Amino acid sequence: MHMVIHGGQPLEGTFYPSGNSNSALLLTAAALLTDAPVTLQDVPNTLSTAQMFNAARALGAQVTQDTHTVHLSTPSLHTRTLDQDLTDKLVGAVLFLAPILARRKYARLEISYPISRLFAHLSALRDLGIDVRVGSGVIDFHAEPWEHRDIILLETSVTGTALACMLAASMGQDTVIHNAASEPHVQDLQHMLTSMGARIEGIGSNRVHVHGVYGTKQLGGASMRLSPDHVEIASIAAIGAITHGTLTIEGVKPDHLRLICRVFKRLGIDLYLDDDKLFLPAHDSLVVSQRAEELDAPIETMPWPGFPSDLIAMATVVATQARGTTLIHEKLFDNRLLFVDKLTAMGAQIVLCDPHRALVVGPSTLRGEYLDTPDVRTGLALLGAALCAKASVTIDSAELIDRTFENVVGRLVDLGARIEVVQS
Repeated sequence: MHMVIHGGQPLEGTFYPSGNSNSALLLTAAALLTDAPVTLQDVPNTLSTAQMFNAARALGAQVTQDTHTVHLSTPSLHTRTLDQDLTDKLVGAVLFLAPILARRKYARLEISYPISRLFAHLSALRDLGIDVRVGSGVIDFHAEPWEHRDIILLETSVTGTALACMLAASMGQDTVIHNAASEPHVQDLQHMLTSMGARIEGIGSNRVHVHGVYGTKQLGGASMRLSPDHVEIASIAAIGAITHGTLTIEGVKPDHLRLICRVFKRLGIDLYLDDDKLFLPAHDSLVVSQRAEELDAPIETMPWPGFPSDLIAMATVVATQARGTTLIHEKLFDNRLLFVDKLTAMGAQIVLCDPHRALVVGPSTLRGEYLDTPDVRTGLALLGAALCAKASVTIDSAELIDRTFENVVGRLVDLGARIEVVQS
């Protein structure tokens, strides 16, 4: 699939965000911890959630979906193995280790990628007392319940935190997790585990104390409404600003957006939070903050509640449209700024200092260009760049944009964007 975007059209109207697709992945894995029914609400229809549900079915879950409500029931797990075909296709497959270990005590993970990608996760599992044996392309796990564990994660990892919380809730009695991730989707998981019968202190912080159910009862069923997707909300607001539009975004969680709004303010975007609404007024132009203490300070990513890495591409696009010079610093992941060559081809003034830092001078008039195969994490940012360009832009392999965000192209069209989708 490719699409042709005709830029220069302001976005106008009211936008209703989807549920957090990352939450959907975590909560789907957690639903398999129990044989009781679990209901998830506000689940986005994305490629990533569909793949996760198919994987859950393959493991033994019964999954039914009614629009944005999903019902899961897992009387038993059919296998203890996450085979290579699954782990190659599904990034979140490793999350299923938790329910398999909780219910079967043994698990096997087959992988084709380097074992180093799992280093932090395997270290967390070992610290919980789980026996981890690494072979050639195969990792075997054996878990036994525990009374008390006090661990510190090597990285502030969402997946590592999720695995530790799920296992602590189902197999531990008392577990303290330091250096835990605290993103909104992790908080959703922790609230759901609480609904299932665990008791968790420190939700939203980097120190989590999990009082599990092992030895007293089993985890039960739950009904959980996913948080609105803060990355989608911030991205749509940013696109509205660079197209000089006016938007109201309803159904937001202000606490998830406060720091994002502060960072966008430095790029000249004024956003106003009122209860569950976010309002974007029309911006004739964007100007990088001239406050003395902010002149040389970079826009940088940090673990939550810092600025999310998933928004660094969008912040870079905004910087191309703001008068002034902005240093973008991606501190958490390698190579996420390499997409800037596509913006440079469109006319942006960007110097890539190294794989983690880019210097952006704006504003730049972006011209039409052919953009091939956007990265899943940068696709929406490139779409935003195309929407503020002065000529038509073609984006190939555009289906990747819908991997994480539900029908975002159709909803942008509803706000006035001119986008032609061509199936190929």
